[in-house]
Amino acid sequence: MNTVDAKRVLETALICSHQPIQIRDLRVLFADALGADTIRTLLEEMQLDWAQRGVELVQVATGWRFQSRPEMREFLDLLNPEKPPKYSRAVMETLAIIAYRQPVTRGDMEDIRGVTVNSLVIKQLEDRGWVEVIGHRETVGRPSLYATTRQFLDDLGLASLDQLPVFDSAQAQANAFARLGEDDPSLQMNMALEPADPTEVATPAEGDAVAELAVQASTALSEEAPIFELSSPRDPAPTGDDTHEH
Repeated sequence: MNTVDAKRVLETALICSHQPIQIRDLRVLFADALGADTIRTLLEEMQLDWAQRGVELVQVATGWRFQSRPEMREFLDLLNPEKPPKYSRAVMETLAIIAYRQPVTRGDMEDIRGVTVNSLVIKQLEDRGWVEVIGHRETVGRPSLYATTRQFLDDLGLASLDQLPVFDSAQAQANAFARLGEDDPSLQMNMALEPADPTEVATPAEGDAVAELAVQASTALSEEAPIFELSSPRDPAPTGDDTHEH
């Protein structure tokens, strides 16, 4: 099979797939006649082939997929006018803490935020598939250790945690996550309009520390986040991952 035909096979498989596909699985298309390095080279060439189109080929945590470019969002929104769920500031701050300090316990989150973390906040992140328990800390009570999932990386269009933007302060982290919804409708939130949880009231000093950590991940992440995927990241991710470790 020549290069042109091989690319056609890869394009067809990726466009028709409902979830990202890893290179080792793409080898099945060629009965293992093509090695992983060859397929990776073809995928990188395909990225260039699609450079001027409305969709792009990207590598995320669970494999490769096609997705729309951010500038196409305003047009795609016309086809999908439904309002996505919004997330409170407490949810996004907690997500930022887990993403940048993982693995962390609930007690760690409370120490950083300066307020009690509502159990519903963590449950919401677990239900969304963004965080999970990966073990327990060997201390009194053996509290659960939380970390982000591959689904979290896929939803942000990232291949690994190393691609999370680096910020100088926790305030920047929190602000980053707070603005995720500005560029990705699936991650929308409204910090200005949503009332704060009455059980989560921090002092000004504590609030500054929280904003420094909870708000450090949205702008840069949202610039890379997929807007409308040909391959839906909402489907269950395949087991086994070559690119991401907690």
